[in-house]
Amino acid sequence: MHLAQPNIGRLVAPLSEPQLAGFVAGFVWRLQTEDGDATAIRPFEDDQLLVNMSVGRSVQALADFVYSGPHRAIMARRREWIVPMREAFQVLWWVPEDALPSVGDAVDRLAHLREHGPTPFAFTFRSSFPAPGAAPIRRDQGWLCPT
Repeated sequence: MHLAQPNIGRLVAPLSEPQLAGFVAGFVWRLQTEDGDATAIRPFEDDQLLVNMSVGRSVQALADFVYSGPHRAIMARRREWIVPMREAFQVLWWVPEDALPSVGDAVDRLAHLREHGPTPFAFTFRSSFPAPGAAPIRRDQGWLCPT
């Protein structure tokens, strides 16, 4: 199983504004249309909400990518580009290794997380669940999920 991780963010300004140049240039990998346009995917009515999605091998591997290395520098500056959100803006769930999550899946899982809190269907880095059939998560041993 692989781990799907979409997140949304409300931009502080339109993408064409100079203050967002560092944000746009800082992507390592992102969800894109067939034409390579990552900003054209707008599954929400609010035109200022962007969606990004990635897939990782485990909770720990994805957390390591998101919160370390070159991506950490982008995360440190996120308040320059993204308005802080009061409700969940990121969700995780397990997908088969040969499948990619859809934007519709992301919208549904995020809505589920907001309504029900973390469950095996939709969870967070802080409250994660093991992949189906995997060993239970052992927080007392300092790791989140078997790799």
